[in-house]
Order: sequence, then C-alpha cells, then structure tokens
Amino acid sequence: MSFAIHLVAALVIALAVPLLSALAFPFGLRRIWGFMGDRLGPNRVGPQGLFQALADSLKLFIKEDITPSGSDRLLFTLAPVIAFITPVLAISLIPFSKGFTIANLNVGLVFIVAFGSFAVLGILLAGWASHNKYSLLGGLRSVAQMVSYEIPMILNIIIIAMLVGSLSLGDVVGAQGKIWYIAVQPLAFIVFIIAGMAELNRTPFDLPEAESELVGGYMTEYGGMRFGFFYGLIEWGNVAIWSLTGATLFLGGWRGPFAGSPGWLILKVLVLTFVVIWFFATFPRLQVDQLMNFAWKVLIPLSLVNLGVTGLLIILLPDNFLPPVAAFSWVSVTAVIVLFQPVLRKALVHKRLKLNPGTRN
Repeated sequence: MSFAIHLVAALVIALAVPLLSALAFPFGLRRIWGFMGDRLGPNRVGPQGLFQALADSLKLFIKEDITPSGSDRLLFTLAPVIAFITPVLAISLIPFSKGFTIANLNVGLVFIVAFGSFAVLGILLAGWASHNKYSLLGGLRSVAQMVSYEIPMILNIIIIAMLVGSLSLGDVVGAQGKIWYIAVQPLAFIVFIIAGMAELNRTPFDLPEAESELVGGYMTEYGGMRFGFFYGLIEWGNVAIWSLTGATLFLGGWRGPFAGSPGWLILKVLVLTFVVIWFFATFPRLQVDQLMNFAWKVLIPLSLVNLGVTGLLIILLPDNFLPPVAAFSWVSVTAVIVLFQPVLRKALVHKRLKLNPGTRN
C-alpha cells in the first residue's frame, strides 16, 4: 500500500469512527434503554426511527451557539477540540486486520494510555473556562474520577503486556491465536470494564455530569455543535475507542473462530458497547464518596494483587504460565462475586452504626 493511500485510509478511519459512533450509539442507547424500560424509544423519524440521529444532528447544527460573557473565550472554544484528540489519535493504533494498522508502534499500549489523558484536560478546561460553578465542579469531579480509575485500568493493561511480553497491540492480537485473554484473565477483564465505565463518565459513574446535582456538569454552558462535540463525538467516540481497546486486549481483536477479519472486531465492539448501554439502564448513580472508595479501596488493591501473583507465576513457570494464571484469576473472580455483597453489607452497617451509635440492626 502506497503512502498516499495509507494516509487517506488513516484519515478516513480516524474521523469516521467517532462520527459514526456519535450517530449510531446514542440511537442504540435510546432504543435499547427504551426496550429495557418497557418503552418504545425513538421510532417516528424514518423507518423504526433510524433517521432520528440525523434529525438530532441537524437540530444541533442550526441551534444558536452561545459563549457566556464571563467565560475564557479561547479555552471555552478549544476545550472540545482538545478532548476530541483522544478518539482521533487512539484509533490510529488499533490493528483492524492482519495487514492493516494505521500506526503499528512497538509501544502502542503506552500511547493508548497517554492519549487517554487528553480527554481529562479537555473536560477540566471546559469546566474552568465556562465561568460556572456547576461546570467547574463537574470538571474537578471528572479529573478526580478519571485519574483514580486510570490506575486500576493501567495495572490491568500491564498484566496483558506481561502475558504477551510486548507493548505492541499487534503482538497482543497475535498472542491470542489459540485462546483469548478473557479466558486467561477474567479478573483483569472485569476490572477493565468497571474502570472503563468511570473513565468514560458513563452510568453509574456519570458524576461529572450529574444532572440532578450539577445541572449538566462541565457541559452546562455548551450549546449547539459544541455540545454535540462533547456528547456525541467525544463521549461516544471514547466509548468506541474503549471498546476497540477492550476487544484487542481481551477478545482477540480482529481474530474470529474461523477466519480473522475487521468484521469480527466490529462485532466485538458492538458487544462491549451494549455492555455500556446495559450498565446505563441497570445501575443507579453512585455517591462521590462511594465512587472514590471503590477505586482506592477495592479496585486498586485487587489489581495490585492480580499483577503481583501474575508476575510471580510468569517468573516461576516461564514456559507454561497461562494455566496457573487462568486458575488464579478464575478463583479470584469467584471469590469476589461470592464475598462482595456480604462484605459490602457489613461495611455499610458498620458505617451506619458509627454515624448513629443508637441505631440497631
């Protein structure tokens, strides 16, 4: 493939993925959420409501775009653009097939993590530049939340790098030719999903927006297509990038049961996106203290133990470490599922008795 053709293909993919995600995923959210809530969802515009996303986009295009008088106009305008860098740059590192990756770097995992930090900067700038206390609180919440949950996510990405022995995403896909890493490290996969929900500001971790508390959080002062940038291109574009990364790390990437192709990667992305929507329709929003406690007191210790034991098994059994690693991970997942509810109930009762000494069970 010539350089010119490769460049054109790279630009098309890097821009098309966030744009298509901004159109398709919100529509899928509303229809699936409607089905789960015993409602119809959008079904008037076009056959089965398929043109609803286009109608919403047109509405955002023609709405008046207002900049608050007390805001920092430059940063207020640049914030969505800075946040949009994350999905555009990260998409360039994903292997779409055996022979096509936009940028096949030998440190692709490091770049994926590094690019994820741009979204935090854009959201913080949006909150600060809006000159609105609700927006500022939303931006600060986002920084605290995304920095906290980025730690367990990085720890579990390191586990995958240790299993592969490389930081290249191409090598990660190549190492899953016989078995996907979701079967070897289910604990890392579950932590990756939970941390990803928090990184994406998705329910039940959507505290930076928190309409009932902060009006709309860091997006409160944004309207028109700048609001569309945040809600569509950035939030759902990041969902697409997270799904592509999760499919690459744990589900074999473009590999399929019979033959590898980009179609298998798209199918896995849709499955992981459905998980995001399922979370949205199932769980209530957490409190801020619950959110932070869960990251620092549960996910990070769990990830550190998983990282340490996995590293120890790789050192002790360098030629055949996958079976013992898988056994440890599955036992850990079972233990977490069995013990989580009673331990949580005991902690909540202890907290209630501490706050109200006269209370009895």
